[in-house]
Amino acid sequence: MTYSPVPELNLLMAFQDEHGYESYSECFGLDDWNDASGLTAGWSKDPEFLARLTPFARATGGGSFYALWEAGDGTQPVVVFGDEGGEHVVARDVRELFQLLTFDSEPMVDHDGVTFYRSAGDGHSDAHDEFVTWLETHFGLPATGDPERIVGAAQAEYGERFTTWKSAYLDY
Repeated sequence: MTYSPVPELNLLMAFQDEHGYESYSECFGLDDWNDASGLTAGWSKDPEFLARLTPFARATGGGSFYALWEAGDGTQPVVVFGDEGGEHVVARDVRELFQLLTFDSEPMVDHDGVTFYRSAGDGHSDAHDEFVTWLETHFGLPATGDPERIVGAAQAEYGERFTTWKSAYLDY
């Protein structure tokens, strides 16, 4: 059975099936494809809003989640919706999200932004090393020690457009 229409996410689901949910990056796990219940409960029920977002993964232990956003130009950057509010572009595509996952830290999401933090003494998830090897093997991508670089590049390319787009649907 195929998880999604996104080949990279299908490969990740196979990895997750083998190693476990939340086992390779702190609090991350692929969820049911396009389960919009979080969006409709906390953001908007507008069909036009929902049509351009595809939720697919848990981002934090508290309920923040990742979704693909149809940017209107054929691209699908990854956005995060925070369980305490805030919606932000975090990666230009799923491969960049995979690199963020190698940092092995759940994002801190609020209305002002999204950040990733690890202290020097933080251990890694059980299957972290296997995930880093998997990413290099399948996509030739290295682990990142600088998640802010990835988020910053995604924000520079898509942040303003996403903010403008979502403001038509969200009341603050």
